[in-house]
Amino acid sequence: MKIVVANGPNLNLLGTREPEVYGTTALADIESALRARAGDLGCEIVFFQSNHEGELLDRLQAEAPGAHGLIINPGAFSHSSYALYDCLRWMPVPIVEVHISNVYRRAEGFRTHMVTAPASTGVISGLGARGYLLALEYLVDRDQ
Repeated sequence: MKIVVANGPNLNLLGTREPEVYGTTALADIESALRARAGDLGCEIVFFQSNHEGELLDRLQAEAPGAHGLIINPGAFSHSSYALYDCLRWMPVPIVEVHISNVYRRAEGFRTHMVTAPASTGVISGLGARGYLLALEYLVDRDQ
């Protein structure tokens, strides 16, 4: 079983970017935790991050067809990318969108509108880095 984990713009800065909002866990730490849990669950993780919309779409289109599920943190693309929405709608796998912060508690009003969420099976928001692990467990349980 293969689960794809995709991360959008600025997530490479986790751990140092606005720690009061996103915490101090780095993206590499999230990847390590996911790989460890995936090993326990008997599945494989394909993990990547891109600051470039086209590159993110290309990787999703290449990886998703052979996957059992997708975990995606689109970052700011979740509020603005209709191209990503279209890509997600095309995917033949269950999708869990993850946001580290609670987008509905953010001061910036634009963060409460998520273009990509309607293309997802479910959305986890505000549970920190643990949201990725919960998404993984859901996708594995769902497939059994």
